[in-house]
Amino acid sequence: MSENIQKKIEDLREELHQHNYNYYTLDEPTISDFEFDLKLKELQELEAKHPEFYDSNSPTLRVGGEITKNFPTVQHQFRMYSLDNSYDFNDLEDWEKRIEKTLNEQVEFVAELKYDGASISILYENGQLIEAVTRGDGFQGDEITANVRTISDIPMKLHGDFPENFYIRGEIYLTRRNFDKINERRAEEGLDLFMNPRNTASGSLKIQDSGEVRKRGLSAVLYQFISNEVPAATHWELIHKAKSWGFKISEQAKLCSNMDEVKEFISFWDEKRHQLPFEIDGIVLKVNSIKQQQKLGYTTKSPRWAMAYKFKAEKVETELEKVTYQVGRTGAITPVANLKPVLLAGTVVKRASLHNEDIIKKLGLHEHDFVFVEKGGEIIPKIVGVNLEKRNYLSKEIKFIHNCPECDKPLYRNIGESQHFCKNEDGCKPQIIGKILHFVSRKAMNIEGLGEGTIDLLYYNKKIKNYADLYSLKKNEIIGLEKWLDNENAGLKYKDELQVDLTKAIFALSKKWGNLNLAESEKISREIFFLDDLTNSEVLNRLMNLNVLNNKFSKFLNELKKAKSKVNTNYKCLQNNVSLNYLLELKFPQYYKPETNSLFNNSIIRTDELEYIDELLNFNIIDKDFENFVISISDRSRVGIKEKSADLIIESIEKSKNVSFEKVLFAIGIRHVGETVAKKLAKNFHSIDKLINAELSEIANVDDVGEKIAESILEFFNKEKNKLIIDRLKNVGLQFEINENDKPISNIFHGKTFLFTGSLENFTRENAQELVEKHGGKNVSSVSKNLDYLVIGENAGSKLKKAQDIKSINIITEDEFLKLL
Repeated sequence: MSENIQKKIEDLREELHQHNYNYYTLDEPTISDFEFDLKLKELQELEAKHPEFYDSNSPTLRVGGEITKNFPTVQHQFRMYSLDNSYDFNDLEDWEKRIEKTLNEQVEFVAELKYDGASISILYENGQLIEAVTRGDGFQGDEITANVRTISDIPMKLHGDFPENFYIRGEIYLTRRNFDKINERRAEEGLDLFMNPRNTASGSLKIQDSGEVRKRGLSAVLYQFISNEVPAATHWELIHKAKSWGFKISEQAKLCSNMDEVKEFISFWDEKRHQLPFEIDGIVLKVNSIKQQQKLGYTTKSPRWAMAYKFKAEKVETELEKVTYQVGRTGAITPVANLKPVLLAGTVVKRASLHNEDIIKKLGLHEHDFVFVEKGGEIIPKIVGVNLEKRNYLSKEIKFIHNCPECDKPLYRNIGESQHFCKNEDGCKPQIIGKILHFVSRKAMNIEGLGEGTIDLLYYNKKIKNYADLYSLKKNEIIGLEKWLDNENAGLKYKDELQVDLTKAIFALSKKWGNLNLAESEKISREIFFLDDLTNSEVLNRLMNLNVLNNKFSKFLNELKKAKSKVNTNYKCLQNNVSLNYLLELKFPQYYKPETNSLFNNSIIRTDELEYIDELLNFNIIDKDFENFVISISDRSRVGIKEKSADLIIESIEKSKNVSFEKVLFAIGIRHVGETVAKKLAKNFHSIDKLINAELSEIANVDDVGEKIAESILEFFNKEKNKLIIDRLKNVGLQFEINENDKPISNIFHGKTFLFTGSLENFTRENAQELVEKHGGKNVSSVSKNLDYLVIGENAGSKLKKAQDIKSINIITEDEFLKLL
């Protein structure tokens, strides 16, 4: 019986591995997602009932859920070198000359996209994924196997005639769409937005819960085979062999017979890179012949047979229309440049951060100046200069404001600080909402369902005015509340016509015209600049190569052509956008009247007078298709509270009453009191009352606090309104005393510092650090002369080597550490 079950489990695993290969590597799925999910669920249930047949490379482990408390350091068997960078064609020609001088023979090159992500090295043995390690310092990295197993692009079991043992290297990255989805979720949860896809991908690999890693939607591309025995004569052959084994490789890579072809490849992708669904920051060039690579060898830091060509940061010129100001939760004022919309790095830019008054003065900015805007690794572009030759009589010097843009109270700037502040914390809306957002955030009270939009909705409806009010909310009072939320991209206009994102436009138009999904719409929009480009034969040929010319697209194109034949108006469309008026006439000619720019002949409101697309819903056209169309193309999101959301909010608020004192102390938002300081204060004072009654010197003497933070703490508690809020929170049951389990056990490690390295056998590194603190000791993060004890586990790595050179450090094993207790 058990043999039959084992065979059933193994057969299901093999079948699902094959389906993953068909879907992710060949892009040729043979079953539906629904059928795949049914088979995966069947395997999960069988594995749960029969843990004796566990397999670390089972397809079910793609789902994640494994918790890794620490990531052990692992030595790379083969060093992960850096690449030399080049920034122009002269650098490449010099590199080619050095190669030719060494080899004295003809050279082929492979040109590959330089994905902007996190480098990874993966070990396979007998076709099974064994270990995945980050680049680290090139000599050693962190072992993150459980997290890498959740990435669908990385096979856990190989197909075909693969070598017995080898490493394969590649890049983990985030597509732009998945990065945007992550930030959308974070905005809803009231969390800070991630700055760029590269750092987000890298950080995602170090999340302790692999289930959370899976939710990030990471992608991977593999580009280098490493082994003592290489089963091919060229790099080009190797990466295509790797594809046949199940690895995803760069489909854009090209074999170039000379440097002229390399330059053509670079120029092509320098222009087209923003049409890719992911970010690249250059091109990687490699000598194709493995034998030639071996002859060329390495310098102390990089291979001589490879070179990275880095693209220059894109810069455009546009008009600075005006400067507006934003208020943060602490009252900090940030100036923002409002620009005439311009296309930069594949997206329409209409705002740029100016950070503070000093930046404005340094740039010498005037309203209506023509400025140079650059977009590097940040979400918000920056102004890098002014075209003084175009400054004219309309230009007006920008003077920093004296009063808050939200509440009109005077601003303050402390000596030695670059930021201006509004001190009206109880009457300034952004500060009120910001403080509540901080309070409910995951690292603080972790109250689910309360993102910025929902908090704004509750504040707008006078349900809350501070975070203590959350504990008075009633389910029946919040169900049904609704509001449209503004954002930076909302209300984009060009020549007085509202603009609709091209992907959204194609997606919305295709309803009943072929029903393209959002992914298909995006794939199409990346190949064109304007909707009318879809009638261009060259564009259609490109789309044919991308396998999007299916029956759905054909139907959409036919309907679009029919609708266009009836449209004669010359609409103004910004690149990668479509005029709202054009869309309305194409899709709803029965409502839209081009001669008056209005809905119906007798409509009072003209469409060119609208501020936002969703205002079309105010016309009360009783047509579900029209309503769905408007919602699909809207550039603002609609937030509302339904019964399920209300249940989540109320339950999560109740659950937050059990959050530990140190997190509550962090949540209440004392300026300069971050997570670490809150933890130190909680452990030193044990209760909020003792902290409130402490002297300045007592607080300042706590590790990592000091006088500046101590003064901020006293200032907070000296305000009567804050004391009243604390009393309200006490009355509803929040934790304002340290839990008995968190109190120190002894003082045996008083004055001693500890550092743990390698894999520990008896407990996690986090638990070991807690033990140190409970016995009066202090944990540090690096080796120095101030370290007393280095506790080593397996694979101790570079910290052990460094500690051995410092005689004062006691290097002890895990067992010896336990004996100290």
